[in-house]
Amino acid sequence: MADEYKWEVGEARKIWSFGLPPDGKSNVIVDMTKGVSYLTEIKDSFCTAFQQATAAGVFCDEAMRGIRFNLEDITLHADAIHRGAGQIMPPCKRAIFACQIKSNPAVLEPVYLCDITVPNHAISGVYSTLNARRGVIDGKEDRPGTPLCKVKAFLPVLESFGFTQLLRQNTSGQAFPQMIFSHWSEVAGDIEEEGSMANKIVMDVRRRKGLKEELPDFADYYDKL
Repeated sequence: MADEYKWEVGEARKIWSFGLPPDGKSNVIVDMTKGVSYLTEIKDSFCTAFQQATAAGVFCDEAMRGIRFNLEDITLHADAIHRGAGQIMPPCKRAIFACQIKSNPAVLEPVYLCDITVPNHAISGVYSTLNARRGVIDGKEDRPGTPLCKVKAFLPVLESFGFTQLLRQNTSGQAFPQMIFSHWSEVAGDIEEEGSMANKIVMDVRRRKGLKEELPDFADYYDKL
């Protein structure tokens, strides 16, 4: 952590937990507190709450990815009975969700690597289909001695449904695509901004999962002492 990601060595030694595999594994919680009493007693409850919260985020109940949370300070009750999992986990989750809302979050979507074999004279149909489906062309190479070429492109998985049919339609059935998962890519736009691509995806997921139509608000998770 210190060598590759320029963390402070002391902080890297105080990592409490990573998130749940496979999707949330890259999340991490770090103990940054100084001189807090009874802290070791709540560590297990705190880490469980952290793993549950990062496995299902506040915006659309999907896994968070690549987030570091710092535990800066905590005040614990003197009586052991008030330091159980039932008292620690709910406020921990609320704090994590509030941090997520306030940290300029982004939506990640899976992207396919798409190899399309097509005759040179029908390549315009490939380009128009990719442009219509938010595809990004990465390169084109000709096959020597044949009239065929291979187009390499990245296509969001969300746009891949019906893509093959549309491609065949636009190229008179002469294009043959192969798609494999490539990587996760950040969706353009702000989640809070109505009409943006990120907002549209989040709202669609919320509707599909039966969550509230309104986006969560920071005030819902901010408890004034």
